[in-house]
Amino acid sequence: MAFTLNGNPLAVDVPFTTSDGTQYPANWLRLATAEEKTDLGISEVADPPTYDGRFYNGDGSAKTLDDKTETIDGVEYKTLGVKSVLKAQEKATAGSLLAKYDWYVVRKAEKSTAIPSEVSTYRDGVRTACDTREKEIDACADTAALVTLYGTTEKDGVVTPNMTQYPVDISL
Repeated sequence: MAFTLNGNPLAVDVPFTTSDGTQYPANWLRLATAEEKTDLGISEVADPPTYDGRFYNGDGSAKTLDDKTETIDGVEYKTLGVKSVLKAQEKATAGSLLAKYDWYVVRKAEKSTAIPSEVSTYRDGVRTACDTREKEIDACADTAALVTLYGTTEKDGVVTPNMTQYPVDISL
């Protein structure tokens, strides 16, 4: 919860001074009773809502899902939509998961040493999962669908991600 005094916000764990010059220590808001706060003229107000910055602007409005291209003074500008940003993040995630095993591919190219089947299977799984996740993102028609996709579902006490998961890393 947030607090105000004479319409001005009061930060918790920060000392404050009232209009009559009385100083209060940083922990006063935490230790004071509701009656003490009310007597001083302090009001408790709801915290402002927070929004997932991947999907919403700070004011709670949905971000644009698709890319937007506009021409200003003959110059074309492209603004990436949420879907493009999320797909780029998926590519980066897949790239970092694959990077750990890139040396097997280099060794194969340089020395013709076979790539262990577990590594090939894992790398194929990462690429497949990335492709599937990008398709899942593209299939979302609105922000609510994206929020659901990035969420989880609970059934019988088991929480399951709604989105295809990357394979579990192998240990060689």
